[in-house]
Amino acid sequence: MSLESEIDLPGGAVLPGALPEALRAELVAFRRDLHMHPELGNQEFRTTAAIKERLQRAGLRPRVLSGGTGLVCDIGTDDEAGTDSAMLALRADIDALPIPDMKTGCAYRSTVPDRAHACGHDVHTTVVLGTGLVLAELHRQGLLPRPVRLIFQPAEEVLPGGAVDAIADGALEGVGRILAVHCDPRVDAGRIGLRQGSITSACDRLEIALDGPGGHTARPHLTTDLVTAAARVVTDVPALVGRRVDSRSGLAVTWGRVESGHAPNVIPQHAELSGTVRCLDLETWRQAPDLVVAAIDEVANLHRAKSEITYVRGVPPVVNEAGATELLRDAMIARRGVESVEGTEQSLGGEDFSWYLERVPGAMARLGVRTPGERTVRDLHQGDFDVDEHAITVGVELFTAAAFLDALR
Repeated sequence: MSLESEIDLPGGAVLPGALPEALRAELVAFRRDLHMHPELGNQEFRTTAAIKERLQRAGLRPRVLSGGTGLVCDIGTDDEAGTDSAMLALRADIDALPIPDMKTGCAYRSTVPDRAHACGHDVHTTVVLGTGLVLAELHRQGLLPRPVRLIFQPAEEVLPGGAVDAIADGALEGVGRILAVHCDPRVDAGRIGLRQGSITSACDRLEIALDGPGGHTARPHLTTDLVTAAARVVTDVPALVGRRVDSRSGLAVTWGRVESGHAPNVIPQHAELSGTVRCLDLETWRQAPDLVVAAIDEVANLHRAKSEITYVRGVPPVVNEAGATELLRDAMIARRGVESVEGTEQSLGGEDFSWYLERVPGAMARLGVRTPGERTVRDLHQGDFDVDEHAITVGVELFTAAAFLDALR
């Protein structure tokens, strides 16, 4: 593999330049193969095997995680030089979604019914793989200034996220900083979106069962009016929670399912409610379970309903650390100029990359995947989602630049 060098830095350090055309083509083909064979969380055996085989061909020694899917791979740790420094880690998520691929006339459309890479994880995986291949070659040439770890993580779409298992399996041991990208169909290919601080939101799941003795609708005063109790939980709990935290935290309870009763003249004995708890602020998210459960119990008790609450912890917000955010910004500017970086808003979506940031500083960039000039936006988690594959090259060059700049800090 021949790697050009284009950008000189102070002190004589050099950033690797443009990717060879053969590697670009290989990475596009690799992404398309993943796209055709999507696998759900903790079932990514074929994907894991494909990544492992390619890394091994590059002379690396990947380690499959103990769950059988996902892997980590260190580059530059086969000698003593630089091993005392904490590594930079680059993370990719490798799982797909349980939805059908709705793209028509697409040669690399999913071959698996009701499975699709509709969130861009195939791109994330290919970017980190491509970065690993570039860095492995630079290390062979004696040009890699500091070891780098690749993390290919399973089950991002499965609460509380495969990041938890990867961390427990040692993925962050020896890591001092971690970076990631996430596809953004609102940003043009060739650009990234950055934000210091929270860039995603926390998201938890809530399941409630309300019970009472039931009775006749002619005599609600003799029993627990369970439908009214459920209705008051629906309306009063979000209001109570919203008045018990700083409104800037964005803590919101939203219901997606309410079920109760079978007949118009019968007060039911059972009601069920399901919803989500979302939060923009990390500290408030940590308080959210106690706040929400207390509010539910308060309203249910007021209406003499017995409540059983299942609060499923999801993920905290991804909070981009200042230094890691600047590292991504500087790397992108070094590659493609100041115009290639734009600000981005905080998303209400959840991302389990946040679990890594509970342990080490890091940041996530939004990787532009929209073809410049295209008016149609194929949103994430939709069956027709696709990307401008130029984004793969951009992501690889961003991460290789970040690996070199990180070693200079």
